[in-house]
Amino acid sequence: QVQLAESGGGLVQAGGSLRLSCAASGRIFKINRMGWYRQAPGKQRELVAGITSSGSTMYADSVNGRFTISRDNDKNTVYLQMNSLEPEDTAVYYCNGDISSRFTTRVYWGQGTQVTVSS
Repeated sequence: QVQLAESGGGLVQAGGSLRLSCAASGRIFKINRMGWYRQAPGKQRELVAGITSSGSTMYADSVNGRFTISRDNDKNTVYLQMNSLEPEDTAVYYCNGDISSRFTTRVYWGQGTQVTVSS
């Protein structure tokens, strides 16, 4: 069993910063791609940023230049540094990981953490 646990969400004023963390635990053989998604009220869940096992990154156009995704492979943890936050960034942020156990590879999701940006 593998679990993803997010932390670091909260309330921040526009222009501020937050850092989200997502720690993977359990019977992990290898963590492949990891990513952050978000879902605002009434909207579909969307990919915000992703990072491969080798460290290659990608970002949604809406956050490019403001958000930075990184990972610490020793700690099985992925981070999302969010700067210059805007009210439009308000959403529940979910961690997502493509993780291999001994006999299987599948996608896991965290429980989500709320980010609220006030104007």
